[in-house]
Amino acid sequence: MSDPGPLPDATRQQPQGLRIAIVGAGPAGIRAAETLVRHGLRPTVIDEAPRSGGQIYRRPPADVGFTRSAVSLYGFEARKAQSLHRAFDALQDRLDYRPGTLVWDIAEGHLHGHRYETGTGFRLAYDALLLATGAMDRVIPIPGWTLPGVFTLGGAQIALKYQGCAIGRRTILLGSGPLLYLVAHQYAKAGAAVAGVLDTAPASAKRRALPTLLASPAQLAKGLLYRAALAARGVAIHEGVRPLRIEETRQQLALHFRDAAGRARWLDGDAVALGWGLRSETQLADLAGCRFGFDRLDRQWLPETDSEGRSSVPGLYLAGDGAGIAGADAAERRGELAALALLADRGFGVPPARMAALRANLEEIRRFRKRLEAAFPFPDELAAAVADDTLLCRCEAITAGVLRASIGGLAAGELNRAKAWSRVGMGRCQGRVCGSAAAEVLAAALGLPVEAVGRLRGQPPVKPIPVSALRTEETA
Repeated sequence: MSDPGPLPDATRQQPQGLRIAIVGAGPAGIRAAETLVRHGLRPTVIDEAPRSGGQIYRRPPADVGFTRSAVSLYGFEARKAQSLHRAFDALQDRLDYRPGTLVWDIAEGHLHGHRYETGTGFRLAYDALLLATGAMDRVIPIPGWTLPGVFTLGGAQIALKYQGCAIGRRTILLGSGPLLYLVAHQYAKAGAAVAGVLDTAPASAKRRALPTLLASPAQLAKGLLYRAALAARGVAIHEGVRPLRIEETRQQLALHFRDAAGRARWLDGDAVALGWGLRSETQLADLAGCRFGFDRLDRQWLPETDSEGRSSVPGLYLAGDGAGIAGADAAERRGELAALALLADRGFGVPPARMAALRANLEEIRRFRKRLEAAFPFPDELAAAVADDTLLCRCEAITAGVLRASIGGLAAGELNRAKAWSRVGMGRCQGRVCGSAAAEVLAAALGLPVEAVGRLRGQPPVKPIPVSALRTEETA
């Protein structure tokens, strides 16, 4: 989509004392901030990371002499990443940017936050709020997934981008979806040994989806190139696999699986990265009081929004993968569109043609996402078959069997009741890691669709904070 160019200068229209907060400085948050600044506003941008860019365009530390080039870090997306980084850096004197800061609660028109560097807390009032909270890996527990050396695909990617290292000398990658092949390609290109790529999606699903994927040739070409590059490096790709377990063997890891023909096999390595796509981070939207609905494409309860990012809570807008998984390009569009909607609602003059073009482009991206889901179907049968003795909630050391046992005598047919009886989701991560898998296990045990068991309700703090963040809370 072409650059919209300078937007109308609406400085004179700015209401006195209008307080706008943006949570997140990934592609959505950056484009939202840029749009608001162009209209003469000065938003506060709160970013948990030490530098802007989000997870997809995560920037290495500024003061450690990092030498990898943008092309090495971001591949095909290097120009997009650099464009976003430059755009946000150019805004620094026109916004209130707070990096290294966690928003852990939203209540009564205030953000409650924690500054990592100082260890202090704060409370920030707002008149309008835009949440661009991003996404995290979706994990299906298998025996051994909590062993040392086992990471998520996103974690493996962060190690490469932010710390300039691989998670192991010989890494096995397991899961499904485009991220699986992207991370494998990035590791192989960086010179790390990839022991193999294990894809739970069958090759037949990709063949069936191929005619529809041809409607997006550029995206399809990237995926094919990743596979070709892996093949050229001698990396074995196994499709239609069923993972069985991960074991420790002489300071190594062995991943046992059944191949598409049902034969028992294994791969040896010293690290495993796994993940089955992404799930939206929605806890803050929940705490803010947003109404949720189940999205079958994302297989997740999401805050309800209109086509421009308005939530059910007046003055609260959502953008990026935190509003539904669609990727970095869509996040940029959603961030700009939500900011324009915010401006329009406040009486600013905004270009309707630009908003219409953004909506049309986002609908096109969503259609492509549907085609990708057909090529990489979620393995619900794998989630349903998690063994009783497999650790489901690692924070509280709760197995899948304990969750299933809460169904009968305790009448726990809804996820929050099951949480109360079993403690699944009560640990440090507040169900961010185990919540989606717990819903799948519970629904399968009850013979219900996953949406029928509900969702874990958000609880503050959304991430662990020190007691000092409460004791030294200040208004800012």
